[in-house]
Amino acid sequence: MLLPVETAIASAATSDSMLISAARAATLKLANQREAAVPHAPVLIRGGEPFDLLSAVPIADPALDLRNPFKGPFRAAAIEWAEAADAAMELARIAGILPAFMVNPDNAGEAHSITANDIGAYTQSGSLRIITRAKLPVTASENAEIVAFRSSADTREHVALIIGNQNGDRAPLVRLHSECLTGDILGSLKCDCGPQLDAALHAMADHAAQTGGWGALLYMRQEGRGIGLVNKLRAYSLQDAGFDTVDANQRLGLPDEARDFATAARMLDLLGARKIRLMTNNPAKVDALASAGIEVAERVQHQLPDNPHNARYLATKRDRSGHLLK
Repeated sequence: MLLPVETAIASAATSDSMLISAARAATLKLANQREAAVPHAPVLIRGGEPFDLLSAVPIADPALDLRNPFKGPFRAAAIEWAEAADAAMELARIAGILPAFMVNPDNAGEAHSITANDIGAYTQSGSLRIITRAKLPVTASENAEIVAFRSSADTREHVALIIGNQNGDRAPLVRLHSECLTGDILGSLKCDCGPQLDAALHAMADHAAQTGGWGALLYMRQEGRGIGLVNKLRAYSLQDAGFDTVDANQRLGLPDEARDFATAARMLDLLGARKIRLMTNNPAKVDALASAGIEVAERVQHQLPDNPHNARYLATKRDRSGHLLK
């Protein structure tokens, strides 16, 4: 039985052990122990005294490290229920919470059953369907149509904006755009998401007007490269303390890339776009779509000028995540 530390309301809960991520275990100086030495694996830890929520929260949240520098000592223990532990880490990512759980806690209230298979069903892209579509004139093009997708196992709706006259005989110009509230809506200068979104739509409109082709912008509901809005903002806080984007995510115990490209491939398949020209600077995105059965006939560079607030972010993409940026 696992109690998520971040969302627990059982204030009297206590436990002899906690489940955390390997990246967080490294911060707690446990990476040299055999049970905690595998990257990105869940780690079971025990301390000298039982954990309660008051002591568990600073262990879970690295943003509290400066206020709570002295934790432990802890000991990593072997996990005899590895499949359930892996599923718990994935469930935390899907929920957008910190990957930290109290294990078999006392006074935790009634448990709800969930299995690793349940997690797999949630992330299965095959159940995605087109739900509805409608004309949607936008600033970039008055000849646009929005298509809504939904899965029976997932409450998030993804959408595609089609610009130009959709034609299955022509490879569309495609952009996969992950939701970014701060960049797309609030105009954040910490990333290049808003300008990339706007530039992609105008590029598709130009392509449609000049060649008679069409474009498709897939707007994916996977904020923060798949870690969720709150965790993305936690990563921002860590970046303010000097960590780059990759190290900030890892310090949170989360992957720096957790987007679901299989769902994007399913959306393209439902649109009849099995061969595309992809606007991206990220070769891994090309490989991910190819692995999911989408032929990328051409990678179209999509780089925009940096600014003083996102220069380091873009340099990290280039130097640590393999993006092809100048």
